[in-house]
Amino acid sequence: MVTITFPDRETEKRALAFLLGRFSGHILKSGEHLVPEAALEALADQNITFTVKGKTTYEQQMAAIRGSASPTV
Repeated sequence: MVTITFPDRETEKRALAFLLGRFSGHILKSGEHLVPEAALEALADQNITFTVKGKTTYEQQMAAIRGSASPTV
């Protein structure tokens, strides 16, 4: 999993609409998105702008499991 962010809410909505049903992931309360690496290429192919923050940390994964993250897709 990789942690990404989007530059604005409109881009985020567009990305989520695209990702829905294609990839699993989570949104953290911080606004960061946890997505599989394969989603990066798919987002780029759709010309959706995003910033890669890096590999998802153990703490982020645990936050998602504990429910402090909302499922995105």
